[in-house]
Amino acid sequence: MQKLIRAIVAYWGARKMSGGRCGCMTIILFIILYWLLGYVFELF
Repeated sequence: MQKLIRAIVAYWGARKMSGGRCGCMTIILFIILYWLLGYVFELF
């Protein structure tokens, strides 16, 4: 369940940060946010 929430939050953040214009930028931001959120969820 944590991975699903982590993926949803990372996707939402990537879409907001990229502005929804460039697909490749959204994918890169998604991967970075997903990786960073892994550390956040590990603390809780």
